[in-house]
Amino acid sequence: MSDLPETRIADPDRDRAVTELREHAVAGRLTLEEFGERVDQAYAARTRGELDVVQRDLPAAPVVRAPTRRFSLAVMGGLNWRGRFHLPQRSTIVAVMGGANIDLRNAQVDSPEVTLRTWAIMGGVNVTLPPNVEADLGGFSLMGGRNDQTRTPRHPAARVRIRAYSLMGGVNVRTARSAAAIEEAAGKVEE
Repeated sequence: MSDLPETRIADPDRDRAVTELREHAVAGRLTLEEFGERVDQAYAARTRGELDVVQRDLPAAPVVRAPTRRFSLAVMGGLNWRGRFHLPQRSTIVAVMGGANIDLRNAQVDSPEVTLRTWAIMGGVNVTLPPNVEADLGGFSLMGGRNDQTRTPRHPAARVRIRAYSLMGGVNVRTARSAAAIEEAAGKVEE
């Protein structure tokens, strides 16, 4: 913490804080969703004290983990990636006459940009991203399709490149609602 919490900060201070947050996300201390929320707070900070709050529960020097690869296959069945798990810089999901649900809201990542290769052969792959993660959907479909229902965040915390290949199958990518949006919607229902 700084001795002068009310000192005004500048853009380089915010950028430095976001870089440090990214290193903590890569080390696995923050999920993509937590990282995104803290990036928004860092860019909104006006004083040193507001910026310090974003990092107060994190150690000073994060240790970065070496990237690995991950592969999953669903043949005439299904697979689910959800909860807190490690997502390496490159991952591959293959669904053959089956389905895969990939929820990245609590994923820990090796890099601010990861690539997810998906193959849907007479099957389907559904990918859910946190609100502050940018999607880059590309690939090729033959008698199948790709559906991009993502929102572009104002300050993307990370980017997930989804390379979707489908044959008589489909790949759907969507952005999850933020916790604040869910609470706001619940408040409107109660009124």
